[in-house]
Amino acid sequence: MPDVTTDDAPLSASKHPSAAIDVATDTLLEKRGDSIVGRSVTINRPRAELFAYFRDFANLPTFMENVVRIDVLDSKRSHWVVKAPAGKTVEWDSVVTDEADGSYIAWASEPGADINNSGRIEFRDAGARGTVVTATLLYDPPAGVVGKLIAKLFQREPAIQARRDLRRFKQLMETGEIATAAQTRQQFEEELA
Repeated sequence: MPDVTTDDAPLSASKHPSAAIDVATDTLLEKRGDSIVGRSVTINRPRAELFAYFRDFANLPTFMENVVRIDVLDSKRSHWVVKAPAGKTVEWDSVVTDEADGSYIAWASEPGADINNSGRIEFRDAGARGTVVTATLLYDPPAGVVGKLIAKLFQREPAIQARRDLRRFKQLMETGEIATAAQTRQQFEEELA
């Protein structure tokens, strides 16, 4: 197996995806998928503040565009409802498998999930620039490669979602709002008048 640990690039950028998944599941994540996604963003806020906001899973739909809702079941378990292609939703129960206050949260879907997944979000100090937030996800796309292509077409593929969600998290944490090009009906009508 190629050594993918000698580089500091994200595991998801490896030229050897199967080796990266093996390393991720050995060191970072539960084995809950065959597709890996990794994204990072630097946010100009203290690490503890970002961790606390993210750790309250009820906050996540405020910046995760495709999350319909998250029902917090207890301190370790939550139920997720997420938009899927063609107006459908997928659901799963997730359990926190490991965490270090202020540093990282790891989770995995429980058996019976519509999409098997696991992940880890890490928060690292970036000095005067704030905090580097890195999300790494493993997932099994429904219907395999075809399902992944359909999800990508409808902008519901996890790699696309992760990039957008981290960008929205950055905007929310740095400015208190998420910039959007969308207009409300009232704004549209005022513009026509």
